[in-house]
Amino acid sequence: MGDRRTSTALAVSVGCPAGIGPEVAVRAAAASAELRCVLVGDEQLIRATARRVRVAARRLVLVSTQHQVGQLASGSIGIWAPSSPLEGPLQPGVPSPSDGAAQLSWIDEATELVSGRICQALVTGPVSKAVIAHSGARGARRFRGHTEHLARRLGAAEVVMAFHGRGITTALVTTHLSIKRVPAAITPARVATSCYWLARLLGDLGSQRPTIAVAALNPHAGEAELLGGEELSAIAPGMVRARRRLGAAHRRALLVGPIGAETAYREAAAGSYQGVVAMYHDQATIPCKLLDFGRSVNVTLGLPIIRTSVDHGTAYDLAGKGRASTGSMAAALSLAHRLGGTRR
Repeated sequence: MGDRRTSTALAVSVGCPAGIGPEVAVRAAAASAELRCVLVGDEQLIRATARRVRVAARRLVLVSTQHQVGQLASGSIGIWAPSSPLEGPLQPGVPSPSDGAAQLSWIDEATELVSGRICQALVTGPVSKAVIAHSGARGARRFRGHTEHLARRLGAAEVVMAFHGRGITTALVTTHLSIKRVPAAITPARVATSCYWLARLLGDLGSQRPTIAVAALNPHAGEAELLGGEELSAIAPGMVRARRRLGAAHRRALLVGPIGAETAYREAAAGSYQGVVAMYHDQATIPCKLLDFGRSVNVTLGLPIIRTSVDHGTAYDLAGKGRASTGSMAAALSLAHRLGGTRR
């Protein structure tokens, strides 16, 4: 595994080169002097970004081995550069197909740093799913997001998308699906998996026996099946499975529900619940972004590695202007380091 210093470095894939990812990665890494970050991306892009946001060039150190990562001093920022540089001139806010291939390769290289135990945890910058999928890179057509891609790449049997912020911690049963496919994708097994991994995350964050609200899919929790039956056919049975699994793992949690999503999130924000299990993407992300936008962190649960990410997209309209907020990237770095400590 290498020495202790090696195990605490964070591998950061910088995201789309035409977006705000490189900027927020450089600025957040520079501001987190107590953490050691290795930025994975094009060297010239990272150095040019550092000049633009006034991060001293002496703080940037090119690394290519486990030993060099381990020798990074506090306050230094490692650059792990791919073997092939970006193709052609870069235009902020206007991604090219080669930018899509670069994003995917940087994700994969950063993942290898963590799975190979050169770095402690993976932190990902914002990418464009469409630009990656249409890039022509090998395997890119299947790309629908980091969560699904990392599950395939790392052979994870089950993964759960979650968000952690100051106001809400929530996990999703389904992720990047069209809304018409959501009801069929909600199964007792998937509900149980999301409940289980959210309970584990909350435990890692210090909750001894968290209370978790499980949101309904339909209005008013289906109103005794008048408005839909998924609550009785899938969600409630999934909660039963989750309680069994949590008990067997000695990770106790109190599951409440299924209850209306608006009630679950309102009461969680008020402190009645430590977490909420959502049934689909926007059911979770709307309250998260209302309460914690720019401060919350996307966490992938169930992987053999730790992975966190920003809660926002590429923001092409802000690219190259030096005005992007680093709040979510800073929070993602901090949470990755914290979770790495609990896993050690």
